[in-house]
Amino acid sequence: AVFCANDLLALGVLQAMYAAGVVVPDDLAIVGYDDIEFAAAAAVPLTSVRQPAITMGAMAADLLLEETEEREGQAAHQHRRVVLQPELVVRRSSLAAR
Repeated sequence: AVFCANDLLALGVLQAMYAAGVVVPDDLAIVGYDDIEFAAAAAVPLTSVRQPAITMGAMAADLLLEETEEREGQAAHQHRRVVLQPELVVRRSSLAAR
């Protein structure tokens, strides 16, 4: 199996494996990251990890605004860590035929 840092790399691996005669997913499973639109449209639809992009953007904006707000008479701003859950979108590139 190959887990790629992003979908574009995974699609490149998929193309290279096709050229080498390697059958995906029977011989090799491939998983990407980001779940770009082309992932589902590949010759072998690509399994990918989807991030909550809209939530990430909104949260980043909120955190930035919090960081820059001046609060008279209040304690200094406290940094906080936010962890968002990604979602595994399973497609054919990681499911061998049974």
